[in-house]
Amino acid sequence: MKFWNSGELNSMNAFKMNLIVAGFLSLCLVGISSQAQTQERKTKQTVAMSQKVYEKLIEIQELVEAKNYANAQRLIDDVSRVTGKKSKLSDYERAQIYNLEGYSYYLQERYADAIRSYEKVLAQPELPEALVLSTLKTMAQLQFTQEDYKGALVTINRLMRAIAEPSADIYMLKGQALFQMERYNDALHPIKTAIDLYRDQGRPPKENWLLLLRVIYFERNDYANMLNVVKELIVYYPKDTYILTLAGIYSEQGDTKKQLVLTEVLYEKGMLNNAANVTNLANLYLMHGLPYKAAVLLQTEMDKKVVVSNERNLRLLSQSWYQAREDQKAIPPLKVAAGMSQDGELYVRLAQSHINLEQWSEAVAAIEKGLKLGGLKRDDQANIMLGMALFNLKRLTQARRAFERANRDNRSKRTAGQWIKYVDSEIRRAELMAQDAPEFKKRKRDALEDVLSTR
Repeated sequence: MKFWNSGELNSMNAFKMNLIVAGFLSLCLVGISSQAQTQERKTKQTVAMSQKVYEKLIEIQELVEAKNYANAQRLIDDVSRVTGKKSKLSDYERAQIYNLEGYSYYLQERYADAIRSYEKVLAQPELPEALVLSTLKTMAQLQFTQEDYKGALVTINRLMRAIAEPSADIYMLKGQALFQMERYNDALHPIKTAIDLYRDQGRPPKENWLLLLRVIYFERNDYANMLNVVKELIVYYPKDTYILTLAGIYSEQGDTKKQLVLTEVLYEKGMLNNAANVTNLANLYLMHGLPYKAAVLLQTEMDKKVVVSNERNLRLLSQSWYQAREDQKAIPPLKVAAGMSQDGELYVRLAQSHINLEQWSEAVAAIEKGLKLGGLKRDDQANIMLGMALFNLKRLTQARRAFERANRDNRSKRTAGQWIKYVDSEIRRAELMAQDAPEFKKRKRDALEDVLSTR
């Protein structure tokens, strides 16, 4: 993970070089005049530069900016060699030669060579503090580019020792190095310090700093503090992705009600446009007793081809319709899912919807398919359902056999036994109804009845 890009680093170096070269002339004039000045101004001699060296460095810079690196390096070598023979280079002049050499290597993406040149800059005694600090910071950033986080940490610690009060940026550099080394506990303090320094100045913390702090809290499973960081991100850098992250934190904390509210808002804003987020919202609806919303959501997104109509999603859709007591709507997706998976359990669930709708023949077919496929959690319950469906179809003998199979399982023995008694009574009643009634001959009307009927 990098926390700046090469363009930013290039701009920083270009700015640094322009600043240095722009200041050469004034430093040169100071250096020339300082030879004749009083002892109290001798400190300025450390940044003195001869006119000859200054002009050569301007020439080298032009070659570097023109990407004529080979000739620039030859000229750097010549300046070092010739001036070294005729007149001793000052520490400052030598430092600026190495500084320009490091900049040239950087532009060529020869980062290891650039770092070595900057080390030679720092090896010079009595350099201006600003040059030392800027060189150390540049080295640390180059070491980041090289993914040499251990080396970068060493350089940053050198930098911090050289500064009475390190800035927020320097604390952040240290935190980033420790983070990249997966020393999350150690990284926490410098990163928080950098952010707090910004807050103390009345400035909002940088977005990538807060993101880094969020990741550290995540690695530490510190969701309470992570929640506060995400809330701050939403305040300063409002993005829907942060709201989704906030919903995820609420989920980790077990506060699924807040998670549902936030996720639903994002969906209504059109921000949840992938299957994972949609199915997550559907599951939240089911969790909070809103199966109809879950079913409508899934059906809508399946129709739009956002959610794939695969076995898993069709199961969820049918479950949602079933819990919403919309059995008629639950059957089609469940039938497809059962056919895809050849899962006996799905056929039993399908049979339950048919039973709820009193579609007995369809229920029998589904249960028999499920029992044939096998692997059911409760064969006894499936046989109870089968017996009920067969009973309603008046197929009493077959129903009794189903209840007998269920009766073998102690968990269903009582229910199955009751059904068996009931089926047996129905069988006996049917047998009685089927018996032929005795025939009686028609009795002749006698004389007494005739007399009585005339009265």
